[in-house]
Amino acid sequence: MLETKRALPILFAVMFFVMVGFGIIIPVLPFYAENIGASPTQLGMLMAVYSLMQLLFAPMWGRISDRIGRKPVIMIGISGLALSFFLMGISSSLWMLFAARIIGGFLSSANMPTVMAYVADITTPEDRGKGMGVVGAAVGLGFVFGPAIGGVFSKISLSMPFYIAGVSSLLTFFLVWFLLKESLSEENRGQQDSKKASLWQAMSGSLSILFMLQLFISLSLSGLEATFAYYAAKKAGLGTVKLGYIFMIMGLAGAFVQGGLVGRMTKKFGEGFVIQIGIVVSAIGFGLILFVDSFTTAAIFLTIFGIGNGVIRPSVSSLLTKTSTAGHGSATGLLSSVDSLGRIIGPPLGGWLFSIAIGLPYISGIVLSLIALVLYRFYTKQSQKNPSIG
Repeated sequence: MLETKRALPILFAVMFFVMVGFGIIIPVLPFYAENIGASPTQLGMLMAVYSLMQLLFAPMWGRISDRIGRKPVIMIGISGLALSFFLMGISSSLWMLFAARIIGGFLSSANMPTVMAYVADITTPEDRGKGMGVVGAAVGLGFVFGPAIGGVFSKISLSMPFYIAGVSSLLTFFLVWFLLKESLSEENRGQQDSKKASLWQAMSGSLSILFMLQLFISLSLSGLEATFAYYAAKKAGLGTVKLGYIFMIMGLAGAFVQGGLVGRMTKKFGEGFVIQIGIVVSAIGFGLILFVDSFTTAAIFLTIFGIGNGVIRPSVSSLLTKTSTAGHGSATGLLSSVDSLGRIIGPPLGGWLFSIAIGLPYISGIVLSLIALVLYRFYTKQSQKNPSIG
């Protein structure tokens, strides 16, 4: 499809710049909040409130995009992100920082589900995995380059990265405004709204199993992200610079696999095969992490995990948009909400397990991966019994 060839590079750029802006503030926010007077507990709440807003409102924005179109909702999300960055940059008290994070979480929760719904609109079922992989690759690369940029500009001042992120978001807004065409015609909006089932009805049955699967994957990933720095320091004496390199290597490898291999694999073998392979490789990665003893082993083992984990979300997104009757935006919105729930629960759960035994978050990651694999097998059996629901 010619439309797909034109739109996918634009969507890649949009999500790349969105995630670069988001990533820029990651290394700076803890120190910035501390300077304003935030305690460690308040810092945790500051991080959690953003994910909470994503959890609550991503399904709403996905549903709205099914009714009014993708482009306006993407523009709302990006403008909200820009506003929140500028508000954080001028914050002089903790309440202002919380307000900025709440506004940013509320509005920017429109971005991911709507972009994924856009991909579902413009791709054939055979190429759906490729499109979702391209979005995943953009997200991964944005997280690689964003924190590095934020670290550089933080040397000028702690507020500078927020202004840089705000400008990046504004440029992305204009990129969408001028270059991205609407993917959902007015006629299709009307048809989707009249024919589709209610959100919760359409997400019941076998499809609910896919959401549970994604929740366990998100839990295991966020638990690792919250504890790996401490784990690598204890096991291999790695500092922040080397950890930065390790996560960069993992991000680049994951982006390469998502952007290049996911589409080919899903087209040849189907999403189900890729999901199961991804879960198995993730579990192997978790197991290998228990044997980290140097920079090299940490980089290799974490990259193995990252490659496995990275192919799961695009494949689940592709499968959901093919089988759900609730509209592409509603399906991807609920999936983003489930992801956010995992990111709220995962870090404190991982930290608690780490306090008991430093290898426990990764052992639990193996267990969660195996549960996800069993869930997928159960989903397959349920779908075969009743093909109409999944």
